[in-house]
Amino acid sequence: MSILINKNTKVITQGITGKTGQFHTEKCIEYANGKNCFVAGVHPKKAGEKIFDVPIYASVKDARAASGALVSVIYVPPGGAAEAIWEACEADLDLVICITEGIPVRDMLLVRNKMKQKVARGGKETLLLGPNCPGLITPEEIKIGIMPGHIHRKGRIGVVSRSGTLTYEAVAQVTELGLGQSSAIGIGGDPINGLKHIDIMRMFNDDPATDAVIMIGEIGGPDEAEAARWCKDHMKKPVVGFIAGVTAPAGKRMGHAGALISGGADTAEAKLAIMEECGFTVTRNPSEMGKLLKSLL
Repeated sequence: MSILINKNTKVITQGITGKTGQFHTEKCIEYANGKNCFVAGVHPKKAGEKIFDVPIYASVKDARAASGALVSVIYVPPGGAAEAIWEACEADLDLVICITEGIPVRDMLLVRNKMKQKVARGGKETLLLGPNCPGLITPEEIKIGIMPGHIHRKGRIGVVSRSGTLTYEAVAQVTELGLGQSSAIGIGGDPINGLKHIDIMRMFNDDPATDAVIMIGEIGGPDEAEAARWCKDHMKKPVVGFIAGVTAPAGKRMGHAGALISGGADTAEAKLAIMEECGFTVTRNPSEMGKLLKSLL
């Protein structure tokens, strides 16, 4: 069992012929059941061609019709990535994972509004992971994105994080302790994104194959606090919490587009305090996430 994806998931790669798309698609095909999972690519001018033995189609609709895939991953450059997200939504996919970093905020605003309007009209809801995220992985089954596959092991710990590199850090610690992961999800650090911490925590709570969760956040925005408050009332499993940016100065924009703190309730200390109040076991030292989690099991 896993959340969102498993060894039977069929995936379309949007931007498969670009340098980044090629590199990471090849790595994903080589990982676990990837050869059977990555079934189609999209490029409007290269329909009929193949890359890594994966057929290329002119549109997401064509790729879905031919392959039956209901998940796509996007490596399209920033200028066209929001349009690529919308194309996947129009094709009624279940899940779109957008790896692209640097999409203009205005583009994301427009596409998010169009997604909401589609659902309001009674259309199918397509879940979005990202943008500016490393993707997600169900270890030893499938990886979709840019994470290093070799650090993951099948297990029963869920990992959700806004930071790509801290996702890998938590995963490596859990693997080293012999615990392994059920799924690891990078939700991305942009201010306007799809799935939030709260959505992933709900999924881990409902997943019988997940025993505990590491939740990693960053300064800026209310998302971690909202997830913690939901967990206080509903979460049946132990959670370790960490917030990156304890030493960040207030009012300064940090690396991630979403990591801007106004000096109020969105600082690292404020978020850690809320997590603690809501029953999380928190740490200010990222090297202790795995050990802390093991002590709770």
